[in-house]
Amino acid sequence: MTLNEFLFAVFPYVAIVIALVVTPLRYFTNRFSYSSLSSQFLENRQLFWGSVSWHYGVLLILAGHLVGLLIPRSVLAWNGVPWRLYVTECTGLALGFLTLWGIVMLIVRRATQARIRAVTSFMDVLLLLALLVQVVAGVWTALFYRWGSSWYAGAAAPYLRSLFTLNPDISLVANLPVMVKIHIAGAFFLVALLPFTRLVHFLAVPVQYLWRPPQVVVWNQSVPAAQGTHSEAKKGAVAS
Repeated sequence: MTLNEFLFAVFPYVAIVIALVVTPLRYFTNRFSYSSLSSQFLENRQLFWGSVSWHYGVLLILAGHLVGLLIPRSVLAWNGVPWRLYVTECTGLALGFLTLWGIVMLIVRRATQARIRAVTSFMDVLLLLALLVQVVAGVWTALFYRWGSSWYAGAAAPYLRSLFTLNPDISLVANLPVMVKIHIAGAFFLVALLPFTRLVHFLAVPVQYLWRPPQVVVWNQSVPAAQGTHSEAKKGAVAS
């Protein structure tokens, strides 16, 4: 078995099986760990700049990847007009840099804040490093291999489709540049990491908030008697 066969024909299925088996097992045995384990109360400023940049960037990039996977022919047709291709490529690169800035900020925060380091686990470090490699590989691809949206729709998307049909066609990706291969294999590595890290928090999106009754918050702090008397006297003077 060659390295390409393992990375692109065997490992994707191993990663998916691990995610499908271990993720529900974790939920039923330790469902309270389905959380991002927020450390906002320990430090907020760096978290804001890192988290907002990261989430906006990565969600939009994932949406773009999904579009290329679902409608590759439409993407190729869109890119057939030069100015639309330039807009697509520049937008993707800008989102890549935004995402890179976000993940770097989150790593710096973990490394420089003593209180954050105290609650950082080995899996947190592994996940951040894996995400960093994935983002760097994506930005590298956008910078040095032009028209990535077109060859993604023409090569990577058909390869991913072949995985879903249980007939992986590794010839579509075997000759791609090394950084592109790292980007593809890294995506499946993140899938394998999913059930072991805080990455599972995206499965616990509180969608029930959309239809539950609104909560009423009542301030229940007692007012000192002297302050209450003063306030009543002031109201009486204003009324008179």
